[in-house]
Amino acid sequence: MHRKMKGENWVQCILVTAGLFPTPVVLVFMWVNSLAMAHGSTSALPFTAILTIAALFTLLAFPLTVFGGIVAKNYASKDFGAPTRTTKVAREIPTEIPWYRGRPFQILIAGFLPFSAIYIELHYIFASMWGHQFYTLFGVLMIAFILLIIVTSFITVALLYFQLAREDHRWWWAAYTNGGMTGIFIYLYSFYYYFHRSGMTGLLQTSFYFGYMAVVSFAFFLMLGSAGFQFSLLFVKYIYSRVKCD
Repeated sequence: MHRKMKGENWVQCILVTAGLFPTPVVLVFMWVNSLAMAHGSTSALPFTAILTIAALFTLLAFPLTVFGGIVAKNYASKDFGAPTRTTKVAREIPTEIPWYRGRPFQILIAGFLPFSAIYIELHYIFASMWGHQFYTLFGVLMIAFILLIIVTSFITVALLYFQLAREDHRWWWAAYTNGGMTGIFIYLYSFYYYFHRSGMTGLLQTSFYFGYMAVVSFAFFLMLGSAGFQFSLLFVKYIYSRVKCD
């Protein structure tokens, strides 16, 4: 995708891809594991387990990412497959728009609607993860996950349509952030659960909870943002392939 969208700095793209998610995970893990070791908690991972995980990333995950990037650089097609001709001069984007078509309102809608589709199931997941309760409805969980992907993609495409209708062609990062906003709402919900449902106290429990919930929410942001972007790309190619131009 980087090559198709005229990207040239492929080395930076590979490094960002390899470190975008592992870096915050490592930072959070180092903090909470250090706290656990200082408090003498059994949840602290031993040094040998840390070395094993570091070796897996250094000797397996990172080299495979670099290898995939090199293969894409040498063999991936540079043809973006644009369905119609585009001008080299970008059109002026209107600045006077109603508030309900602005970015703040779009971001709010993009996160709230998919989050409302999984709110009930999210409560049971939190209770299972942090309340030491058993969770057995894995079939329902799979349905909720599929529903989340579908709703996120549809909402992202709908907001993209309104953005293009107001003659704003800068859709790529807007589509990604709109799709990923559900992850932000999940993290905001974690604050509500902590103060009103969890009963957790102390620096150790607070660090574990908010640290790992930040990692989980960031993972949802990346995953749902990618889904929203891919569906938006298909939508843009489809609607502009139907445009009649001379």
